[in-house]
Amino acid sequence: MGDLELLLPGEADVLVRRLRSFQLREMGSEGWNQQHENLEKLNMQAILDATVSQGEPIQELLVTHGKIPTLVEELIAVEMWKQKVFPVLCRLEDFKPQNTFPIYMVVHHEASIINLLETVFFHKEVCESAEDTVLDLVDYCHRKLTLLVAQTGRGSLSEKEGSQDSTPMQELQKQAELMEFEIALKALSVLRYITDCVDSLSLSTLSRMLSTHNLPCLLVELLEHSPWSRREGGKLQQFEGGRWQTVAPSEQQKLSKLDGQVWIALYNLLLSPQARARYCLTSFAKGQLLKLRAFLTDTLLDQLPNLADLQGFLAHLALAETQPPKKDLVLEQIPEIWERLEQENRGKWQAIAKHQLRHVFSPSEQDLRLQARRWAETYRLDVLEAVAPERPRCAHCSAEASKRCSRCQNEWYCCRDCQVKHWEKHGKTCVLAAQGDRVK
Repeated sequence: MGDLELLLPGEADVLVRRLRSFQLREMGSEGWNQQHENLEKLNMQAILDATVSQGEPIQELLVTHGKIPTLVEELIAVEMWKQKVFPVLCRLEDFKPQNTFPIYMVVHHEASIINLLETVFFHKEVCESAEDTVLDLVDYCHRKLTLLVAQTGRGSLSEKEGSQDSTPMQELQKQAELMEFEIALKALSVLRYITDCVDSLSLSTLSRMLSTHNLPCLLVELLEHSPWSRREGGKLQQFEGGRWQTVAPSEQQKLSKLDGQVWIALYNLLLSPQARARYCLTSFAKGQLLKLRAFLTDTLLDQLPNLADLQGFLAHLALAETQPPKKDLVLEQIPEIWERLEQENRGKWQAIAKHQLRHVFSPSEQDLRLQARRWAETYRLDVLEAVAPERPRCAHCSAEASKRCSRCQNEWYCCRDCQVKHWEKHGKTCVLAAQGDRVK
C-alpha cells in the first residue's frame, strides 16, 4: 500500500467487511461513530494508494465484499438526516450543546462518503458493483448539481461571511452550508465517472440520466455559470484543493479540472451510441446544447482534442430537425433508497431529533474525552499531511500556516494573533483533545 500506511491489508479487509447501513435515529451513536472513524481511515488509505499508484486495495475490497451499495445507502441516509432531522434539532429550545463536534461528525459524514466514492469510482468495476443503487446515486448527483446551479444565481454559499459573535450552533450551520458546496463538486466527479460506463449501464439508468433528469442540459448550465470560478478584486479565482485560489494570468486559459469533468461527461452522454439512441433531442435540448459551440475554442480543443468530435456533432445538430418528446410506455426500475427511508421515517423527524438530543448529542465530559482520544488516533497528523493537496491553512484567516497549536497539535495558524482570536472557538475542543491524549 505504499511507504506510508494507515491500515494494514488485513485491517482494511476487516473494516470493509464490517460496513453496514444505520437507521437515521442511530446516527451519532457509538456504533455509528465507530463506522465513521473506519470510513475515514479507508478514505485516507484510498487516497494514499491512489497517490503512490501502487494498486487500489480499498477499491478492490469494496467490490469483492459488495459494499458499494452500502456506501450509497449511507450517503443518501445522511443526506436525508441533514435535510429532515438537523433543522429540527437546531430549533429545539432545550438543545444547547456544550460541544458541537459530535454533531459536526454526522454533518461531515456525507463529505467523507462522497470523497471515498470519488476516489474509487474512477474504476469501472466499482460502478458495475453498485448494481441497482447506481440509479439512487444518479439521483443524488442530480440533486446536488441542481442545487449548485440554483445557488450560483444568488451567490455561492462559500462566499458568505459569518459573524464573529455567532453561537456554536450558528457556526455549525454555516460550516454545513459551506460543506454542501464541496460535496456538490465531488458529486460532479462521481457523475462523470458514471458516464464513463455509459455503454454498460442499464436502460433504466440511461433513461433516468437522459430523459428524467436531462443531464446534458444540466451540464450545459454548469458550464455557463461555472460555480467553481469567480472574480474577486478583478482577479480570477478557482475552487481547488478545498479553497479558492487566485489563477495567474498565464494560467487563465488552462482548462480547470472541474470544467474538464463537465466536458468529458457531455462527450460521454452525447457521443456514445447507446446514449444517443436514448436521448430525445427536443427543441429545448437543441437550443441548450448549441450554446456549447461558443465554448469550443481552439485553446480548449488543444487541451481536449476529443472534443473535435463533439464540435462536429453540434454542427450536425444545428442543421437537424428536432424531435417531439417521446411518449412511449416503458417499464423501468426507479431509485428506491430515498423513497424507502422517507416512508420509514415520515412523521418521526421531531421524535428522532429529541431521541438524539437525549442519547447522542449530550455526551458527558468523560465521553467527550474518550471520543477526543479516538479522533486523535483516527486523524493521524503524518497521514493528513501526506494526503493534503497543499500547505496547511490558518484556522482563523485561511492564510498559509506554519505554526501548530502546541496543546492539541490539530489546528494550524499563521501567527500568534490569529491563534488568540480563534481560541474562543477552538479552546473547548483543544482542551478535550489534549486530555484525551493524556488518557491514552
